[in-house]
Amino acid sequence: MLQRFAFIFVLLLFVPDAYIYWGYIKGKLKGKSRESRQSSIFNVQCSMYRLLWWLPSILLVIGFIAARYIGTDNPMSERQGIIAWLGMLILWLGVPKLIFMLVSLIGKLIHLIIKPVSEKPFNWAGIILALCFFGIAFYGSIFGVAHFQINEVDVHSSRLPTAFDGYRIVQISDIHSGSFNQRPGILKEMVKLVNEQKADLIVFTGDLVNQRADEIDQFTDILSQMKAPDGVYSILGNHDYGNYFHWAKPEDEDINQERLEKQQFNMGWKFLKNQHDVLYRGNDSIAIIGVENEGNPPFPQKADLPKASQGTEGMYRILLSHDPTHWRKEVLPDTDIDLMLAGHTHGAQFKIFGWSPASWAYKEWGGMYQEGNQSLYVNIGIGYVGLPFRFGAWPEVTVFTLHE
Repeated sequence: MLQRFAFIFVLLLFVPDAYIYWGYIKGKLKGKSRESRQSSIFNVQCSMYRLLWWLPSILLVIGFIAARYIGTDNPMSERQGIIAWLGMLILWLGVPKLIFMLVSLIGKLIHLIIKPVSEKPFNWAGIILALCFFGIAFYGSIFGVAHFQINEVDVHSSRLPTAFDGYRIVQISDIHSGSFNQRPGILKEMVKLVNEQKADLIVFTGDLVNQRADEIDQFTDILSQMKAPDGVYSILGNHDYGNYFHWAKPEDEDINQERLEKQQFNMGWKFLKNQHDVLYRGNDSIAIIGVENEGNPPFPQKADLPKASQGTEGMYRILLSHDPTHWRKEVLPDTDIDLMLAGHTHGAQFKIFGWSPASWAYKEWGGMYQEGNQSLYVNIGIGYVGLPFRFGAWPEVTVFTLHE
């Protein structure tokens, strides 16, 4: 998989480089006067221009190869930060040039068909669009990953016990703590924002790490500071099983998961693994159900919803399940669970004018969805996977207020 992406990255860099060089840079050099071209100074300058044009792409490819292949069998774990930022640099440098190339080619094609139409407006349009993309990519990687959004959501249900009218729940999801090794301040800000909501309950809906349990070690003190009267409840997401790491022995994967579960207990979180808990207000009660990951292949399918919900029949029930596809797969057809809280999609880490590429893969990818008396909310998460980038799909802290 990584090799396939590496090949795409190389094409992304060098195809636009070659198009712009041969079509615009070398052509300009050829346009110099004969006397200039014959001078040694001019020849030296040409060589420097050629080298400078290709140098960034060459250095990025060398850096990527070194990070991927030299000295480690698990580059995406041990060097995930380096590889992520190399990928981001490729996005900064490669995609704008690709955009310019595509718009310029459209101009050339139209000029070929309709001679009076000039290519110049298309070249300028390509430059403007390329600069816009660069601005989005730059902002999304430097500032967007810390651009927290607090979403207030009212949930109404006639099944809610009177004592829980006005009950407040904060949901966070997809922390992916290994992505913040160099920027722990972002998670400190998240904890501050969560605590400022003065919620009755905090829930975390999976993907605490990217690959290994030890990613959370430097953040346990920070995350353990999240507090609510009814506690912090958590479940597992697909990344929490360690399936994306090449373990030396199969048993190491089990040890890793046990360690991750223990870390959550040590942080004071109430970890639910196909289990439920009951919250009381006087004589009234509601149930919090938490299941293991249940997604479409290749994602893990380990939820046992009947086991987790046994004994909660007739109660107002909130289900924590990481993958939103679980809602249509089992929750809607087989249960009367009132509210499911999920994460997983990240909103593809990009949203513009209400649209996200996540909609290509998920029918429910972000926000509130309703079917009859049953609701699903998909939180687009805190952290990121792959590229350190968020734009539009900002890191989300969701605050639910329950109403009769």
